[in-house]
Amino acid sequence: MVELDEFDRKILAILGRDGRITYTELAQRVGLSKTPCQQRVKRLVESGLIIGFRAIVDPAKVGLDHVAFTEVKLSDTREEALRRFNSAVRQIPEVEECHMIASSFDYLLKVRTPDIRRYRIVLGEKISSLPHVASTSTFVAMETILESAR
Repeated sequence: MVELDEFDRKILAILGRDGRITYTELAQRVGLSKTPCQQRVKRLVESGLIIGFRAIVDPAKVGLDHVAFTEVKLSDTREEALRRFNSAVRQIPEVEECHMIASSFDYLLKVRTPDIRRYRIVLGEKISSLPHVASTSTFVAMETILESAR
């Protein structure tokens, strides 16, 4: 656990909304001079609290506006089987998120593809072929109302 003060919390909130803000602007908005602000950001990065910066791409503008959520039930949930599944699912570029779930199924995947035809191929050739997959169930998103990356 990293100790955070009010300045750190403000820095995190601002960077969470705008990772491209200049240090000068960031410093002004949090009420610090530029050098202490840079040092705080560096400390937050080195401590692992900030794990990276990235560009957020509009999926529709690159032809990836089909989103499906896939429930995955495994045939084996012992530790080695989970490790094998976890390692393999990371190799599927269309899987945007993967969460282990405490429910009647084991994993929930967020899968982004250009269309339902491509999703069917990803499901049949990649997801269903993952280690220990017993069954899947798919829910297709009709519209995205709120997404953390936006």
